[in-house]
Amino acid sequence: MTATLAAPAPTLPGRRTIGIAMNGVTGRMGTNQHLIRSIVAIRRDGGIPLPGGEALWPEPILIGRNAAKVRALADEHGIARWTTDLDEALAAPDVEIYFDAMSTSERPAAVFKAFAAGKHVYVEKPIAPDLGTALEMARAARAAGVKHGVVHDKLYLPGMRKLRRLVESGFFGRILSLRGEFGYWVFEGDWQPAQRPSWNYRKEDGGGIILDMFCHWRYVLDNLVAPVQGVFALGATHVPQRVDEAGHAYAATADDAAYGTFVLGGGVVAQINSSWTTRVYRDELVAFQLDGTHGSAVVGLRDVKVQHRNVTPKPVWAPDIPNPIDFRGGWQPVPENDVFPNAFRAQWEQFLRHVVLDEPHPYDFLEGAKGVQLAELGMRAWSEKRLLDVPELTLG
Repeated sequence: MTATLAAPAPTLPGRRTIGIAMNGVTGRMGTNQHLIRSIVAIRRDGGIPLPGGEALWPEPILIGRNAAKVRALADEHGIARWTTDLDEALAAPDVEIYFDAMSTSERPAAVFKAFAAGKHVYVEKPIAPDLGTALEMARAARAAGVKHGVVHDKLYLPGMRKLRRLVESGFFGRILSLRGEFGYWVFEGDWQPAQRPSWNYRKEDGGGIILDMFCHWRYVLDNLVAPVQGVFALGATHVPQRVDEAGHAYAATADDAAYGTFVLGGGVVAQINSSWTTRVYRDELVAFQLDGTHGSAVVGLRDVKVQHRNVTPKPVWAPDIPNPIDFRGGWQPVPENDVFPNAFRAQWEQFLRHVVLDEPHPYDFLEGAKGVQLAELGMRAWSEKRLLDVPELTLG
């Protein structure tokens, strides 16, 4: 079943309407973050204010393989248009942007169609399953003369925005190192349903935590600490068999944990563990500790705590007596001092303003390709058991 698209709603006075073909929004991330908490939330709040008093109004067309599922999603959120036909959506005269949140292996073919149709393109990461395809997509975007962007959501999280302030203020002095822990236990799917799609654990379908998370760590490190210049990684498939959404057992062929060391500019060393096979004993699902000569910070998704050198305790190794120092008590929370919107919505608004007003949006397809580059080098470093340089990436 394929819906026949209705005509776009008439543009109301005071609105600048922009059509968006949204593909893959029936998945968890696409539904919750991109549709409900971004596009639907923007519409609920009356659009994005523009100079001159107009409001930028997103008018989505939802695209999905399962007609019943995509129709139900559209009905639930008051969206008039949906389809299972990508070509039909791209042919809609009011559609200016194509958005893609499908699985990584399916993304390139759809994106090339969008470029051919002359659409601006905004996609989830990784943008492609391999660097060659990612660079081909970036070159196609340049040749098409359209605007293009890749989700860099973690830069917009409250914790990361607070970290940026600390770095830019010089709080750390000379930055020395970063240690990170990310992950949680993803159930195998037998006695409890898995909370991530099964394709994530099949390498042949574009799965694997190195490809997924090293794309994130590339832009986090590049933009908040220092450029990534080298990588060593050890991957693992700790759980070799899982059960899919239909209740069928399958071989997990992709890595479900990665232990990475990254050499950054200025001699900074970053170590980040990423795992879907770990149980959480920390305040948030991700935690970074950044250490510098003048101070340190512990950073989560939302909260940041700091310790300056002036209040750093002076521990002495004395295992024969009870620990006399309350180490956690010596850290201070960084205040909010701002209102932080949903990270995905913030970047959606930035990209929409980039399309309509030509305001800056630095996270383009070349930046997305850098994440794929780091993932490929990480997998190669794992295979070759050695540290690899990360060369500068250009389109030539």
